[in-house]
Amino acid sequence: MKSSAMRDLMALTEREDVISLAGGLPDTSTFPPDSYASLMRTVAADSCARALQYAPTEGLALVKNCIVDVMRAEGMEVDPDEMLVTTGGQQVIDLMCKTLIDPGDVIVAEAPTYPGAVPTFCAYQADVVQVRMDRDGMRVDELESTLDELERSGRRPKFIYTVPNFHNPAGVTLSLDRRRELVRIAQERELLVLEDNPYGLLRYESDPLPTLLSLDGGNYVVYASTFSKILSPGMRLGWTVAPRPVLEKMNIGKQGSDLCSSSLSQYFVAAYFESGPWHEYVRSLIEIYRRRRDVMLDALAEHYPREAEWTHPEGGLFIWATLPDYIDTTDLLARALEQRVAFVPGRAAYVDGRGGSSMRLNFSGVNEDDIREGIRRIGEVVREQVELYGTLTGATPSRGSARGLKPPGVPSPPVPDAELAKILRLPAKRKRAG
Repeated sequence: MKSSAMRDLMALTEREDVISLAGGLPDTSTFPPDSYASLMRTVAADSCARALQYAPTEGLALVKNCIVDVMRAEGMEVDPDEMLVTTGGQQVIDLMCKTLIDPGDVIVAEAPTYPGAVPTFCAYQADVVQVRMDRDGMRVDELESTLDELERSGRRPKFIYTVPNFHNPAGVTLSLDRRRELVRIAQERELLVLEDNPYGLLRYESDPLPTLLSLDGGNYVVYASTFSKILSPGMRLGWTVAPRPVLEKMNIGKQGSDLCSSSLSQYFVAAYFESGPWHEYVRSLIEIYRRRRDVMLDALAEHYPREAEWTHPEGGLFIWATLPDYIDTTDLLARALEQRVAFVPGRAAYVDGRGGSSMRLNFSGVNEDDIREGIRRIGEVVREQVELYGTLTGATPSRGSARGLKPPGVPSPPVPDAELAKILRLPAKRKRAG
């Protein structure tokens, strides 16, 4: 087992003097305290004894009906009997591994992948094979060649893991053509796909795309999502929709893990959905997060060096930034923490040491002023490293030249994630719509 880089940094969010751009934090201060109090009074008055009791392992029917409503908003019609309520979306990843993985089994994931999944995969001793991404998400052509190579060596993946919408950490979205190709590959090869979709409703621009589950019809796709990003992570409620044989084993695995998810949280969610249109709260989040994304993009353009590159997410919570390859963001984090600002180093999103010059930046969990100041502080630390590099080498880094440079005697780190890094070249000034 290994520690999660994000969890290691979570304690920083408790320190008022640190600007944390590290966590995948929604802004829970946007939820009205009087609404919370009213909903808890409703639970106490109508369901107190049941809310304090154990629930069925598969979850309460009241909550499953809420989940059906959420999934319908993303164009899916699902059967509540093919659903399992979990303790956050993270538990779905754990249960998939618990159900399917023996030590040495293969999981195919994107490169980079969700940093919170890496410790889970490692805990079950999976052999994680990562497939590169670009601006349209996972390279499904490389996925197919990877699967061919695995087949030639007599190995078959237990599942393919993907975050198709506003990828964590990359911020990119899997294109429609690639979604169809991925589903085709899964069906032809009879492979399971774990579609992790916690951010799908947090779209700031462009039109929604169909989920893999809707394209597949529920034959090979296991769908995971959560209330963490559209309501509250403190509820610790997520869910999965899966083919029945897989779901039955996941149910057994959950029984051994926690018996059931919190009854109190489930009754709270049911009361929340009963109280009024939940869509309005999500729309308010979208407007807040869109502004914060734009502020971070502007701040990056102002404070990061010319050699830096980053993604332009159409939704979700994250921007993936890549610095010149002579800068290691794991080392950079230590310097940034001295300036009281935090981010997730890129290596946390890989299992093989890649991502050394990249970082994940969260724009949803802090206000606009803190975003500007946080990026300014990171930019200052980056500039120090660039100047130090120039002093040591006598080189003057220029736009587009950083990847071929390294200090004398220091080998260049592997950069197979370069395709992802080139998603968005730093513009002189970000263009505004309208």
